[in-house]
Amino acid sequence: MERKGIVTIHGKAATLAGKGLKVGDKAPGFTVLDGDLKEVSLRDFAGKIKVISVTPSLDTPVCDVQARRFNSEAASLPADVVVLNISMDLPFAITRFCTTAGIEKVKAYSDHRDGSFGTAYGVLMKETRLLARSVFIIDKDDMVRYVEIVPEVSNHPDYEKVLVALQKVTEQRKAA
Repeated sequence: MERKGIVTIHGKAATLAGKGLKVGDKAPGFTVLDGDLKEVSLRDFAGKIKVISVTPSLDTPVCDVQARRFNSEAASLPADVVVLNISMDLPFAITRFCTTAGIEKVKAYSDHRDGSFGTAYGVLMKETRLLARSVFIIDKDDMVRYVEIVPEVSNHPDYEKVLVALQKVTEQRKAA
């Protein structure tokens, strides 16, 4: 399945592979790689609220800021919230970036091998084989609670909107 008219890269239309997700959908599984080439899946974060920050490449200015911003925010989040960054960068490049940038609270992963995450979440850009800048919040029951696909890939996500949505998910968790 392919979708058009959702994102642009520097003004040029991109085609997204995979079905788009919406709030209320069951989060699809995926397999990505950590810096040691170990497979990591959605199941590895069972029982956690997951904030998934998706970046095209950590070696670009906007992606760098996005990773650092979520790393900063993650420092004050409850223990049952995990922040993941997923990109198409090679695992070795991700490790180098995180070490150099002091990214310690965000867990960064690579989808480069088979695009499992990008296709499952509908953010794999066909023309570039990069992931469209986006943010997902998945609750403890693996239900999608927030979706933001940034219309122009070179722009930032709405950090404040993400944090407000995350606050609502964590408050609902406490009330349950």
